[in-house]
Amino acid sequence: MAEQKVPSYGGQAVIEGVMFGGKTMTVTAVRKKNQDIEYFEAPRTEYKWITPLKKIPFLRGLVGLIEASANGAKHLNFASERYNTESGEEASEGPSKLTMILGVAVVGVLSFLFGKFVFTLVPVFLADFLLGKWVPDGVPQTLAEGGFKILLLLGYITAIAKAPIIKRLFQYHGAEHKVINAFESGVELTVANVQKFSTLHYRCGSSFLIFTVFVGVVIYSLFSYDSLTERVVQRIVLLPLVIGVSYEVLQWTNKLRETPVLRFLGYPGLWLQKITTREPDDSQVEVAIASFQKMRELDQKHAQERMATTG
Repeated sequence: MAEQKVPSYGGQAVIEGVMFGGKTMTVTAVRKKNQDIEYFEAPRTEYKWITPLKKIPFLRGLVGLIEASANGAKHLNFASERYNTESGEEASEGPSKLTMILGVAVVGVLSFLFGKFVFTLVPVFLADFLLGKWVPDGVPQTLAEGGFKILLLLGYITAIAKAPIIKRLFQYHGAEHKVINAFESGVELTVANVQKFSTLHYRCGSSFLIFTVFVGVVIYSLFSYDSLTERVVQRIVLLPLVIGVSYEVLQWTNKLRETPVLRFLGYPGLWLQKITTREPDDSQVEVAIASFQKMRELDQKHAQERMATTG
């Protein structure tokens, strides 16, 4: 008999919890101060006109990103509202809230596009302003631009990781990866079993971030420009292509992760995840397992109801 294919699930960390997306449902579980786990469940919104686009290589990545942002917005809001309600923070504590919002904005999927514009254009100006007199235009400037992107990305994530709430967010990110790794390995999802697995995963959005830098260097090097303005416009116009190709590279490295000679292609993304994930405690892993199992339960229930209706 042919080996049954293991479904590929995705998720993301939220404030004091984890969101997982299934085929028909998305579920977020958050830990309340009284240690109870609260759920937020929402059906995946499917648009018929989007489905064909998700099958087109180099376009499906951008479409999937936009869809994920739309489906994930309610979950991010739910977790943030629960956090603010339970923390009882006063308006005078604005800086800590600002740190939380900025951290989630760049790490979260919801504002990925905004972050990409910032981290795409700022390095252009830095490379031109700081190195324009010594580094010639074309490929050398594009390489310098890519170097600034990596420095900005690593510097920003490292800086926000020092905030306690972002550290906990990264712990939940690690818990999310551990659950997916455990599920894909076929073990029972208990806290003890899940804790044995790595916080790193080839299919992570953090890997996607770093791949957009490398892919961008290659694509931008194929086009010439005559001025800084033309260079900026060119980067903006080519950004959807960079995102689309980066998605394909991410999927490709995930498929090759068991190939000894080629698995190293995904290492840059795994290295970045050493910053964006942290080892979770048992309580955080418990929340991630609860979210994942609730999502699977609702997915299977909807599938059975659909079969009963159509059958």
